[in-house]
Amino acid sequence: MPADAGPLIEVAGVGHRFGATEVLRDVDLQVAPGEIVTLIGPNGSGKTTLVRIVLGLLRPDRGRVLRRPGLSVGYLPQRFQVEPALPLTVRRFLALARGAERGAIGAALAEVGAGRLVDAALQELSGGETRRVLLARALLRKPDLVVLDEPTLGVDLNGQIELYELIGRLRRRRGCGVLMVSHDLHLVMAATDRVVCLNHHVCCAGRPETIETHPEYLALFGPSAARQIAVYSHRHDHAHDLAGEVVDPGAPP
Repeated sequence: MPADAGPLIEVAGVGHRFGATEVLRDVDLQVAPGEIVTLIGPNGSGKTTLVRIVLGLLRPDRGRVLRRPGLSVGYLPQRFQVEPALPLTVRRFLALARGAERGAIGAALAEVGAGRLVDAALQELSGGETRRVLLARALLRKPDLVVLDEPTLGVDLNGQIELYELIGRLRRRRGCGVLMVSHDLHLVMAATDRVVCLNHHVCCAGRPETIETHPEYLALFGPSAARQIAVYSHRHDHAHDLAGEVVDPGAPP
């Protein structure tokens, strides 16, 4: 998609209440094609409510949400549970997804480095494996915008690094926009183009190197946060498997 085509989605002056509680106030947010935008903020700051508004699952009380005509959105939820007694393979699970055309399932799994899991039982996957399968499911929609709610939840450090690098590769390969919600302050600043710090309103927004010294950011997360998120670079000559173990870089996924 051309960079000058305007934003994929634009949230302008959005506010929302649950009863007497104001959850969002005058929130602005844009995501452009090929851009990774990350929402950060303390628990209860309105991040999930904003994501639901972006997805069209919740109508804001005030403001507007403008979506590019024909916008296709893929979504990776924060929480995902499968009934242990339900016999469901990864292949069957992905076949239930909208947009799961013939041949697309294997291709999506291969793209996220989880091709070998196609016939695995969904209930037996590790945390990292499950997140990759859910990401493959989001990709089946051929999304213009991918919304990732805590994409590394339940994944160990090595797995988190690999997932953030994978998200960056997908963005570059597909040209899609990415909206992430994350608490991984020590990693996410190296994996995003723009950060939006939310605490019911937008406290600050901009490139990671400007946000990490912003007074409102430091007031929310403390002075130690700036040291924790010193831009993390994960460059080495080895790779990790889906469980986070070091493997031969030439080995199949």
